Amino acid sequence: MRIFIRLLILFSLAVGLAIGARFNPGNVVFFYPPYRVDLSLNFFLFLTLLIFVMTYFLLRTLVATQEMPEKVAAYRKNKRERDSNKALREALKALFEGRFGRAEKAATNAINLPENAAVAALIGARAAHFMSQFDRRDTWFSSIENDTNYKTARLVSMTELLVDQHKAEDALAAVKELNASGTRHIQVLRWSLKANQQAKKWPEVLKLVRTLDKHHALHPALSSRLRELAYEDMLRNQSHDAESLRRVWFEIPASDRKTRFVAFTAATFFNASGLHDDARVIVEKALAENWDDRLMRAYRDACSSEGAASLLTQIEHCENWKKERPNDPELALTLGVLCFKQKLWGKAQRHLEQALSDAVESRTVREANLKLGQLHEALGQSDEAAKHYRLCAIATM
Repeated sequence: MRIFIRLLILFSLAVGLAIGARFNPGNVVFFYPPYRVDLSLNFFLFLTLLIFVMTYFLLRTLVATQEMPEKVAAYRKNKRERDSNKALREALKALFEGRFGRAEKAATNAINLPENAAVAALIGARAAHFMSQFDRRDTWFSSIENDTNYKTARLVSMTELLVDQHKAEDALAAVKELNASGTRHIQVLRWSLKANQQAKKWPEVLKLVRTLDKHHALHPALSSRLRELAYEDMLRNQSHDAESLRRVWFEIPASDRKTRFVAFTAATFFNASGLHDDARVIVEKALAENWDDRLMRAYRDACSSEGAASLLTQIEHCENWKKERPNDPELALTLGVLCFKQKLWGKAQRHLEQALSDAVESRTVREANLKLGQLHEALGQSDEAAKHYRLCAIATM
């Protein structure tokens, strides 16, 4: 419909011009002595229009010729941008698909555009890392080392990949550089935590765990386990010196000292260092909060010498606990061992036999038979002693 209307308007104009030209008697005279040129007005108007059109197209041709180099450059730039952006999208897609070779190749094509160079380098570094091409990964990172806009992205990526490679010291160096620039967001703290854990820098692990706990950025179970590992290693490192061991123990928050694993670990190291009094206090405080069979084993190892007031106190504590837990084999075994140490033969035999009857773990069976064998041997009952020694050996197999 539009074309029909336009044609109608065009034909109307043509008819109008034809009629106007037919009834136009005017003329134009160009006089330049001794020459004179007479033209009809219609022809003059036609000539003027023709010259205008030719001049217009000539000027447009000259302008287009002058603009040609810029247009060619702009076309090439746009094509390069399109190709680079397409390669960058392909690199990201391939990276997420796990096609790391293709991702790195696409990143190489995308790096041709300066605006995409840094992002392409990060993609290429990740792809190279996941293919275990660590030298190429480092080359990718080096290519954007001077790009301040992507410094944080580069360092965070380096930290993550170096932690994954278990190069803890290099990862911590990247974290140090991040901290110097004031970057301490949650993800950086998480990678820093893993790097310090790999490097076994447990004081730093504890600091980071506390910081992440404040932001609710760690699962409580993971937080608790990391604390336990940190305390265990710190206590182990100082177990050669009694004063250092005590200092580390009292640096642990009171709430953590009462947890079962930490208390058992500490009591074990205190017993190994001959600090049995400290070990007993640790176990007693922990048992007041939570019962644990491991703590009873540490309590047995911390028993005092015969006739000592502390040994009698231990027996009294165990008897009080037994009222609440009458069928606990570890508690019965501990009470039997303590009575055996005090040479309370009848009570020792009764508790050891109860531990043996209630025991489920082979370890408890083995230790109960061993102690019963020693008790019968001390009483001169060689046949009974041999019987329990044999049962102890069978339980060891």
